[in-house]
Amino acid sequence: MNIALQTPPVSAKENPSSVGPEEGAPADEFTKDVIAGLTAPQKTLPCKYLYDEAGSRIFEQICELEDYYLTRTEAEIFSSHLPDIAKELGTGVTLIEPGAGNCEKAEPLLAIMESPEAYIPIDISPEILLGARARFEASQPELLVRPVIGDFTQMDRWGDEEPGNRQVVFFPGSTIGNFTHQQAQNLLQHFAALMAPGDGLLLGVDLVKDSVVLERAYHDDRHVTEAFNKNLLRRINRELGADFDLDAFSHRAFYHPLRQRVEMHLVSLKDQQVWVADLSIPFLEGESIHTENSHKYTLESLASLLNKAGFQQKHYWTDTNNHYVICYAEIF
Repeated sequence: MNIALQTPPVSAKENPSSVGPEEGAPADEFTKDVIAGLTAPQKTLPCKYLYDEAGSRIFEQICELEDYYLTRTEAEIFSSHLPDIAKELGTGVTLIEPGAGNCEKAEPLLAIMESPEAYIPIDISPEILLGARARFEASQPELLVRPVIGDFTQMDRWGDEEPGNRQVVFFPGSTIGNFTHQQAQNLLQHFAALMAPGDGLLLGVDLVKDSVVLERAYHDDRHVTEAFNKNLLRRINRELGADFDLDAFSHRAFYHPLRQRVEMHLVSLKDQQVWVADLSIPFLEGESIHTENSHKYTLESLASLLNKAGFQQKHYWTDTNNHYVICYAEIF
């Protein structure tokens, strides 16, 4: 197996990383994003900053919760349909996974694909990418693996190698739901610009369903999601010298039916002032910081999104409750 970490070039107009200082971005970028968000009319923080080392550990706990159906349901769909999915992808494919994390979702897929040419996992954390080395060396030593460090939303190309045969972008986990519909379309168009006609996209998407099911998934009675959300304030305290009182904020998650998304907020429980990077930020009682969206799709709205971005849906697989879908589409 050949593994080499690569850092692809990005546009000169864009910063090469969109992550906080713990993930290698300049500290002033994190500061800029936090201050800009907290001084906006609707206070907000980019959801990408939820996933520092501590946040990622807490999110792993969320994935084990009974009410958090997304991870479990996606895994069940893959388990039931993996041979069909691999057959749909075809032979001699380079599998590209933006935001690959620990690469665990791609591993069983690559194991069953017919003669995959290469695997390109992309993540902001070199430690996570290197951590996958031992598993691939042991399980698939013949596979060419080319990890790439970077923010997949800002790349001009996937890596240093010229594309070989067909490319398939693997984007599971309903990550697309963190983007607004316009942002999601822009992102898929960005993917398409790095691909060629006939290249594929394997996408995991959460579907519209009963609001009770949705809200339970993001507001569990064990308060794990609350800890995940509040960890962002703890991170700002640690890295920017802020003085957020975590007990003075409450976690709130609700489904917005018109926007078809679950919103996560941190709500101030009183009038207060918070110091962040030598700036005083006022909060009124009941004022919130909007920390994350999770957009849900119907099969029709998903097909429309793909079409607008230059993809044609070829096949999809759902669970028995139609809670979640894995979709395969190709550039037309």
